[in-house]
Amino acid sequence: MSSTLELPSFPLSTPALPTLEPNVTVCQEWEHTQHLLFHLGNLSLLLGLVLPTTLGLHMILLRIMLMTGCGLFIAWAALYRCNLDVMVWNVVFLVVNFMHLFFLLYKRRPIKIDRELRSVYRRMFEPLHVREALFQRLTGQFCTIQTLKKGQTYAAEDKTSVDERLSILLKGKMKVSYRSHFLHNIYTNSFIDSPEFRSTEMHRGEKFQVTIVAEENCKFLCWSRERLTYFLESDSFLNEVFRYLIGKDITNKLYSLNDPTLSDKAVKKMERQPSLCSQLSMMQMRNSMASTSDTDDVLNQILRGGSTGSSLQMSPGTKASTKMKPIEEGMEDDVFEESAHNLSNTSTEEV
Repeated sequence: MSSTLELPSFPLSTPALPTLEPNVTVCQEWEHTQHLLFHLGNLSLLLGLVLPTTLGLHMILLRIMLMTGCGLFIAWAALYRCNLDVMVWNVVFLVVNFMHLFFLLYKRRPIKIDRELRSVYRRMFEPLHVREALFQRLTGQFCTIQTLKKGQTYAAEDKTSVDERLSILLKGKMKVSYRSHFLHNIYTNSFIDSPEFRSTEMHRGEKFQVTIVAEENCKFLCWSRERLTYFLESDSFLNEVFRYLIGKDITNKLYSLNDPTLSDKAVKKMERQPSLCSQLSMMQMRNSMASTSDTDDVLNQILRGGSTGSSLQMSPGTKASTKMKPIEEGMEDDVFEESAHNLSNTSTEEV
């Protein structure tokens, strides 16, 4: 009995490829124009982005426009599209922009300067573009307001150290003398010990060579010299401001010294002039008096007028004192430049 093997049959034709469905990402039909709220929201974003950066309130206006756009998008998504995703994301954007706006407004809050310091700020620091916040940092951390009654001594010659403090007279008048000889007065909104501060920047441990006494009930702003120096080293803009103010103050004292007949009003209105015009440096005068044997004659020559003081300065017998380093006159000619104002932009507006 013969058996036949049956071979498996294979289909003669290959299966047909599946038909491709039409591309669903292709827009078959455009939707109608969205609601007016949608367009107003986009318009708010556009206006915020095209605001010129030269505007003083640029960042605040930008945040306000962004918040307005987000609010309109939230209303559009909730009322007309019923789209939760769009609404939630715009709520997040609205909260972020509100936080930025609050911070910017906080940074621009009005700084309340102490009533006793307003005159000093407006007369000395505001013309040099020192902002209220920076002035508050300068006067609010390591300085005190102190008082002296009439007749009390601020500094005694050869006794009081010059390393302790730097002060500005806020109220009253002080008298500077050397061995009971009157030199000049110190008036409101002036440094009390600017010559000593400048002349002993590199040499510490020196004593006052003059006596400073309150002629009226006085009030003065007093900085710790060491802490003030560290603070100024960390802020180059304020450092330049102090260099200028101290140089100006020394120059005014030189003029009042060379012309002791100046009235109080004349001294207060005196503008800064180059110190080379003055015929006798204050520290040279002090050093000369301290080292000359005939002190009374020297004082009389100085107080008689500028020409006599000039001859004293050129006299070969006049020697500088070794106790205190004289001020270099070039250092008194530091004029505050407007370009230094750029250094104050270290605290620029945050985005």
